[in-house]
Amino acid sequence: MNDCIFCKIIAGQIPAKKVYEDDQMVAIEDIAPKAPLHLLLLPKRHFSNCLDMTEQDEATVGHLFRVAGQLATERGLSEGGFRLVQNNGVDAGQTVFHLHIHLLAGRELQWPPG
Repeated sequence: MNDCIFCKIIAGQIPAKKVYEDDQMVAIEDIAPKAPLHLLLLPKRHFSNCLDMTEQDEATVGHLFRVAGQLATERGLSEGGFRLVQNNGVDAGQTVFHLHIHLLAGRELQWPPG
């Protein structure tokens, strides 16, 4: 997608602090963090949200979740806990229409979230 900020970050056209990258995904630090740790996990293939997923995306999304756990564990957060959030649509709070997962941790998170 030509105008997608996450596609531009993945392509290296816009700088971001990458904390992880492999052939399927990139994880970056959020520029407006909502918790002491706030990472965004981005699949390299563009699709807007879970409504636009195809069968080929199922393994990639599973991979995003596995890497989220790995990143949380590496940062010593697996015992205290962390939150994974994926928004679908404007009313859910989605502002960038490239599927992504927020990994939030480092403080006690409230419920309900919003």
